[in-house]
Amino acid sequence: MPEKTTPGFRTNVRQEDLEIVRDILVSTGFFYDIEIPVAVELVQERLDHGEASDYFFIFAELENQTIAYSCFGPVAGSEGTFDLYWIGTHNNHRGKGIGRLLLEKTHEAVREMGGRMLIAETSTLEKYAPTRHFYTSMHYKLEAEIKDFYKPGDGKVFYIKRLTGKGL
Repeated sequence: MPEKTTPGFRTNVRQEDLEIVRDILVSTGFFYDIEIPVAVELVQERLDHGEASDYFFIFAELENQTIAYSCFGPVAGSEGTFDLYWIGTHNNHRGKGIGRLLLEKTHEAVREMGGRMLIAETSTLEKYAPTRHFYTSMHYKLEAEIKDFYKPGDGKVFYIKRLTGKGL
């Protein structure tokens, strides 16, 4: 049985992350063509404006290759509420617990920034059942649903992770 390797993590954003993020998201087959440029744009915002962009990233790396990432940030006008904008693991590395480790690192980072709540959103389509299961397995609570949000028959669900610890 092959050894399980734990990825390393970094928070600094590099120019090459523009293409890395695109590659990760395309590999998953979960995101629409119109969504992927938005994710790449957030990387560019961080490169251009640093922390003032309010977009924060954690990248998971294995054997000098970036294989997963999360993007999150504070919700303007709220106190300690953060959005999980993106989380993705390259398809070649899915099912190995990397997403779980990455989300745990994201929770730690949000706590350190004074966060008390992290909101994740996804679709109600059957295709996204594994995504919804992932959030519930990470102790997120289904908080709300907007039917027909994206298009008729495709609603939006909001999962909430209430965080405790540092900064509260």
